[in-house]
Amino acid sequence: MNFEIEWLHFTVLEASEDDASVKQIRMQKLLTGDEYRSSELRSFLDGEFTRIAKRKVETNPKSESSPTKIGQFVIVEGHALDSNPNFAQFMQLLNATTSDAVNQHCREMLQSYLRTPQVRGGVLIVVKTRLERFDDHFLFLLKCDFEQKTAVITDEKSLINNVQMAINAKNMKSIMFPLLLEEGMVDSYHVKIHQFSHARYFEEFLKYIDYPQTVMEIVSQEVISLARQHIEMNHPEETDERRQEEEAIELMAASPKRELAERWDHETVLEAAQIITDAQPEVELKFKLDHIQVRSLLADYGVRVHIGKVNGSYVVVLEGETLTFEKGMSPVEFLKPKEMEDILQQLKRPRQQHDDTPPW
Repeated sequence: MNFEIEWLHFTVLEASEDDASVKQIRMQKLLTGDEYRSSELRSFLDGEFTRIAKRKVETNPKSESSPTKIGQFVIVEGHALDSNPNFAQFMQLLNATTSDAVNQHCREMLQSYLRTPQVRGGVLIVVKTRLERFDDHFLFLLKCDFEQKTAVITDEKSLINNVQMAINAKNMKSIMFPLLLEEGMVDSYHVKIHQFSHARYFEEFLKYIDYPQTVMEIVSQEVISLARQHIEMNHPEETDERRQEEEAIELMAASPKRELAERWDHETVLEAAQIITDAQPEVELKFKLDHIQVRSLLADYGVRVHIGKVNGSYVVVLEGETLTFEKGMSPVEFLKPKEMEDILQQLKRPRQQHDDTPPW
């Protein structure tokens, strides 16, 4: 996969002297493909376009903090794709054939980007490329924030010199349009966005793009839907009990942390989990037992993860073939495990106050 650069627009953004929160354009430069190939930028960006194109992205990310996402242009019913302002702006840049047109459309995009909340200083690079083998054209937007406390080694006297405006391709944010499905297949309805969870400049910048639901959101909606179906089956008529259960479900859906509701039996939970895992096999199951974190797959419930109650306390049984430990040794690693029957007998005994006296 080889991308040939047709033109590159380079802009330096820095904080205003009067107001650090305001970013302004310090320097701009437009390079032709030949000028780019003979410049230092080539070694800086070498391989980045291919890496961005090949970077894996899930149709539905696991969480909101996933760094790479697919965005879809929002289209009002009855209107064409080019009615979307973000799509129209990208197409203007892709179709620009003169340096004046490229500069004009890049300036318009820059002004829009500078209005993005909390935008940082750095370098914004707009590039038009051509995928040589299939002659497809792509637009890349690359943002490199300035690196803090960067220096270069000098001589024995001064040791180092501070670098005021260093950039690094490692933490570069990127937009690729159109979406490359595979070589020779492009999707103009979508863009690929790569950024870090704490800095969503591009999501704020592209106001007319929607992002697919996360796996967590899809699963949550499915669980709520199954819960409502369960309520309708048990309470076909409108009663106070039904309304209370529906309100309880709504409260659970809105709460960031929830305790075990103890409403469904094991078979009902297993059936609901099966419906979800058939569509999303990699859905995680995460919960806390007091201070103990448990993390597995939802598909493990009832197979390798079992939840019960003994003497009014919750008991979680994890089943597996191997038991491994990571860094930091503990005496538990030397354990010869008890039989499960002995542990259950121990759990069934009445609770006693802990004796703080050491065994020795």
